[in-house]
Amino acid sequence: MGMGIGMGLNLLLLVAMVATNILSLYHLSSIRNNSPRPPQTLDPAAADVPDHLLQQLHTIRATIAHLTRLRSTSSASSTSPPATATPPELLLYSHIGPIASACSDHPDLLHRYMNYTPFAPCPRDLLSVAEPLLLRGCHPLPRRRCFSPTPPKPLSPLSLPSDPFPPSLPDAAVLWPPAAPCRSFSCLPASLGFDPKTEASRFLSAKSVLDLPLTQLLSLARTAGAAPIRLALDVGGGTGTLAARLRLLTNATVLTTTMNLGAPYSEAAALRGVVPLHAPLQQRFPVQDGVLDLVRTGHAVNRWIPAPALEFLLYDADRVLRTGGFLWVDHFFCKGPDLDAVYAPLIGRLGYKIIKWAVGNKTDAGGLRYGEVYLTALLQKPLPTKA
Repeated sequence: MGMGIGMGLNLLLLVAMVATNILSLYHLSSIRNNSPRPPQTLDPAAADVPDHLLQQLHTIRATIAHLTRLRSTSSASSTSPPATATPPELLLYSHIGPIASACSDHPDLLHRYMNYTPFAPCPRDLLSVAEPLLLRGCHPLPRRRCFSPTPPKPLSPLSLPSDPFPPSLPDAAVLWPPAAPCRSFSCLPASLGFDPKTEASRFLSAKSVLDLPLTQLLSLARTAGAAPIRLALDVGGGTGTLAARLRLLTNATVLTTTMNLGAPYSEAAALRGVVPLHAPLQQRFPVQDGVLDLVRTGHAVNRWIPAPALEFLLYDADRVLRTGGFLWVDHFFCKGPDLDAVYAPLIGRLGYKIIKWAVGNKTDAGGLRYGEVYLTALLQKPLPTKA
């Protein structure tokens, strides 16, 4: 039976390919007969081809692609174990909402994510399934009809911090993983943004030319003729320190993109009264075009991001910035020679006005080993020229 199916698919593929070749020859002959000079392109969209023929050609090509996938699946089925059945909830959701194409590239993770009991508690799979899917481009994640797990003893409103820089954050507000070696904010590394004393002093003073205190930022913005900073986005903003500090200084609203990646960044930001956007760096910013006064890229944006992905990120920042808004590249690091060869030209293609451009050596172990440097830059989206 399997041999019969394979022969049938081969016959269908042969017929589809022949039909494609016939249509392609017809296209070329009709173009040659109707035009005194043949075009120098093989792109059908650039030629004067009837729409119904183009539609037929595209349909045949899509059929060939589908049959090719089907043939490869059927040929592999004899040697591979049977595929896991598609979860019913995934089938249902696929009929009512779009699912990102990258999700289908990771069916095992997607099936695990959507394999749950409806109207019951959701699995505790944030770190094991949800974030791995997000990091692989499956965003936004499909919705689920289950109840998100919460801490067993919810905090009373009075125990929530009223100060975004409290002496400590309440551990009971986090649903810590059962196998986690650390189940308290106090045992998390201070360098990750969980030390209240360290975070309380950030963005207030400059220890080197690479730092940009917020008082200096606001002063530079006024000097550049920009409007007050009211709305901002902090990309890879950790526990939301910039958002908390700007709210105290200027009553600004700052959205912070975070990923937990083994530590409760999102929960810490929320406890400080900051809105955490659970989004990976490669996701399009969920913000309307041309509405923000400031976009900051933090330490998470660095040379480990492929240059094309970084360029898309910067142009997405341009999309959401209003005219005269600011792009703040904060402590971006890369190998020294790559700054002039790759990243400075990449940033320069935006055509922004340079307000600040500071470069310094990265002196930690990794920086010394790879010859890395830091870049901090404040760039202004061009203002309209006066008539």
